Amino acid sequence: MTHPTYPRILLKLSGEALMGSGQFGIDAETMQFVAKEIKALQEAKVQTAIVVGGGNIFRGAGLVSAGINPVSADQMGMLATAMNALAIQDAVEKLDMRAHVLSAVPLGNSCEVYSHRLANDYLAQGDSVIFAAGTGNPFFTTDSAAALRAAEIQADLMIKATKVDGVYDSDPMKNPTAKRYNKLDYDSVIEQQLGVMDITAVVLARSHQIPLRVLDMQQSGAFVQAAYGENIGTLVS
Repeated sequence: MTHPTYPRILLKLSGEALMGSGQFGIDAETMQFVAKEIKALQEAKVQTAIVVGGGNIFRGAGLVSAGINPVSADQMGMLATAMNALAIQDAVEKLDMRAHVLSAVPLGNSCEVYSHRLANDYLAQGDSVIFAAGTGNPFFTTDSAAALRAAEIQADLMIKATKVDGVYDSDPMKNPTAKRYNKLDYDSVIEQQLGVMDITAVVLARSHQIPLRVLDMQQSGAFVQAAYGENIGTLVS
């Protein structure tokens, strides 16, 4: 196998993607599939870091509208991401691969506290790293956390794994004639408000010149294909 085009990647997984066909929580079959895809990246010698959301466990928008303090809601969301990160770690380790959870907020013995030096050390030795608790601050999404961590570890590529096969000019679930883009630049994403990631994440990625590949996480081998520079999904650069 040739060397990957992007030897170090940051994989962004939404919490909702882990639900599978369910409405809440973690689907075991989906988790096993994700773990196998991460293992394939390790076997392809792609240094892999992961940021995962928590929307399958906790969504604070409804509680905020009902009166809960938004800072408290975001802190609860950070804990949900840590639960997902630990689940991914366990699934990867069951496949005889090494993975480490690094949290932006201290969580006792559950995981290690994040530092970019520790993350870089683990990645350099071929282990996967899973970043939990977002940025550690309220009012920042896990998209923003993904772009921030990608910059800190000097990732060659960000992959955003979704339930659709790229970026469209409108919602393909609602519009059967929606057009899929093969390639976009970050300025176009901002100007057209395409919703690829939140604006903070897009600006961070643009500032650090980190390309982003948006693809269907349910397609077997998609992560490795992206790491090897294949034309899959939508490339934003």
